[in-house]
Amino acid sequence: MKLNKLKPAKGATKSPKRIGRGQGSGYGGTSTRGHKGAKSRSGYSRKIGFEGGQMPLQRRVPKFGFKNINRVEYKGINLDVIQALVEKRKLSEVTPEIIRENGLAAKKDLIKILGRGELKSNVVVKANAFSATAKAAIEAQGGTAEVI
Repeated sequence: MKLNKLKPAKGATKSPKRIGRGQGSGYGGTSTRGHKGAKSRSGYSRKIGFEGGQMPLQRRVPKFGFKNINRVEYKGINLDVIQALVEKRKLSEVTPEIIRENGLAAKKDLIKILGRGELKSNVVVKANAFSATAKAAIEAQGGTAEVI
């Protein structure tokens, strides 16, 4: 078998409908577009969301809510995840770089330490933010929670 000999199975492909090629083809005249109206003209394109003149959905539904442009979004990392990381890598300090290296956060993510789970080791944790419970749990074990 040669690549230049490959072709679709018999009956698998159909030739396209050749419109606008004269009356004898059966697709001449209006070229399957019907008579008059916007859709028969060249260059016609319908607006996105157009519903045939009916009030479109995006105008029928009321607006609500707002997006706070000053919102700071953090990637939450829980204490049980940090404990697993400390046990696996035998760390004494957890920094955002270490968290990123282990695939727990993306390059530009701000990191916030959250209080789920328990921390059993004495570690220095550096992050952009801490929840009150996480900070208390880290300091209860003799570690320190440093805000970057």
